[in-house]
Amino acid sequence: MPRNKEQRLVLGVDLGGTKIATALATAEGEILTRGYCPTLGEAGSQDIIGSILRTIEETMSLGEVCFSQLLGIGIAAAGIIDSDKGMIISSPNIPNLRAVPLKHAVEQRFGIPTYVGNDATLAALGEWYFGLKKSVPNLIYITVSTGIGGGIIANGKLYTGACGIAGEIGHMTIDVNGPQCNCGNIGCWEALASGTALAREAIREIGKGANTSIAEIVGGDLSRIDAKVVFQAAEGGDELGKKLISRLAYYFGVGLANLVNIFAPELILIGGGVAKMGDLLLQPAIDLVKERAYVALAYDVEIKPALLGDDSGVLGAVAFVLGHSGQM
Repeated sequence: MPRNKEQRLVLGVDLGGTKIATALATAEGEILTRGYCPTLGEAGSQDIIGSILRTIEETMSLGEVCFSQLLGIGIAAAGIIDSDKGMIISSPNIPNLRAVPLKHAVEQRFGIPTYVGNDATLAALGEWYFGLKKSVPNLIYITVSTGIGGGIIANGKLYTGACGIAGEIGHMTIDVNGPQCNCGNIGCWEALASGTALAREAIREIGKGANTSIAEIVGGDLSRIDAKVVFQAAEGGDELGKKLISRLAYYFGVGLANLVNIFAPELILIGGGVAKMGDLLLQPAIDLVKERAYVALAYDVEIKPALLGDDSGVLGAVAFVLGHSGQM
């Protein structure tokens, strides 16, 4: 709770495929209170907006501050975002969020300036501003969880491209004959190297009769298989689990090598739930980058876990507000 009741604060929201996380923070990135609720991705857009609004209210109540203390509300949302209008155009992993005027809904409820951006893009901003203290001018942030998203800092500025949606790195094509992605394309990086892809391949192999402990871990309910379950099995020595994560690391490394060749960053930060597999995923991927990327670029780039952990999104949303408010 802030000691100075006149202190201006920021409310950050991270809207992902599985969770809505909120944080009330200072302009220095100190998180004062938090909120959380599941996204309920199959719910209608109005129900999801309702969950966002309730979680914001609960977080403010926990902080015992009034909305007039806020510089603004920042929302990091998964999907294609029109930041100028504050609208979610589409969200492949939350299918009912289409043409949703989220900025308008939040401002109408609370009367506070609200800014909406892509979750991975804003996470890159948060890592750069709060994690690295703006010390690295060229970096890429990648989140690997339900899908794969990214954000780019180029020459010390957030790069958003001509129409504001640059950084959709999860939808670059890795295999032209690969599986279909939720975006409708074929062989996207996300369709091959995300947590969703890992679970899909585990279910497919079990359906073919593979001998594995993965099915035992979920009590035979294959709908409960996710990346955490496969990782748990692999850590326990399960051969299928290890094979699937090795495959995931291969495709993840191919995508990383592409990014290194295109952007020549000094640093690549890896976040998201799947990144918690640590060296089991990252080290083989890094080794592949050294094999496939241009030598001069491959050995100049550092690839490591994100600095802010699960807070990259909410703190990125906070930084987004600070930028719009002239506080950055």
